[in-house]
Amino acid sequence: MTGSAVIIGASGGIGAALEAALTEEGTFTNISGFARSRTGDQHIDLLDESSIAAAAGRVAARAAPTLIVVATGLLHEGDRGPEKALRDLDPAWLARSFAINAIGPALVAKHFLPIMPRAGRSVFAALSARVGSISDNRLGGWHGYRAAKAALNQLIRTLAIEERRRNSSSIVVGLHPGTVDTGLSQPFQGNVPAGQLFKPDRAAVQLLDVLDGLRPPDSGKLFGWDGAEISP
Repeated sequence: MTGSAVIIGASGGIGAALEAALTEEGTFTNISGFARSRTGDQHIDLLDESSIAAAAGRVAARAAPTLIVVATGLLHEGDRGPEKALRDLDPAWLARSFAINAIGPALVAKHFLPIMPRAGRSVFAALSARVGSISDNRLGGWHGYRAAKAALNQLIRTLAIEERRRNSSSIVVGLHPGTVDTGLSQPFQGNVPAGQLFKPDRAAVQLLDVLDGLRPPDSGKLFGWDGAEISP
């Protein structure tokens, strides 16, 4: 891939690794990294649509991005984590999970997809999760996170259909990075099989390899870190 790239969530484990990997590859003429914790022109907050719109405007003023990756997500925060049972459901926590895991990426798409090229290959990807697959849900639990990622997967499908009308060569996908050694997965790493906990730099390279291999017919789908399609 070449052109201009954008990483949303560039201060997180995977986002920072993606930004570093793209910089090291040197194939993009411009790489823009945004995060809530960054200030000035690199600031973006998925809970503040005006900040998303402003970031998109700054990117558009430089060049139309050919790659955008939304590397954000929320699984636990403070003493709140994924629900183990129905009794743990809390409306405020559900709303926050949806706001960050589904609505935020959708708003990024709202403002960033229109500034991507109208012709030629372009890729918009958002980090999703295998647990967002309804057909693959055999354990239950994690109600809010599963539901929010399932919503994200549906949004990706819908966005892909609309974006194809604007650019038939566009690709809009969800990515499951596997279990990556970051703060998001840290409390849940005890049950990860040997060899399946990835360092962020490895995860970033794996995801970029997947993106490199995608073609327009793949748009609207969810892919794992190994390139395999995950059923919705």
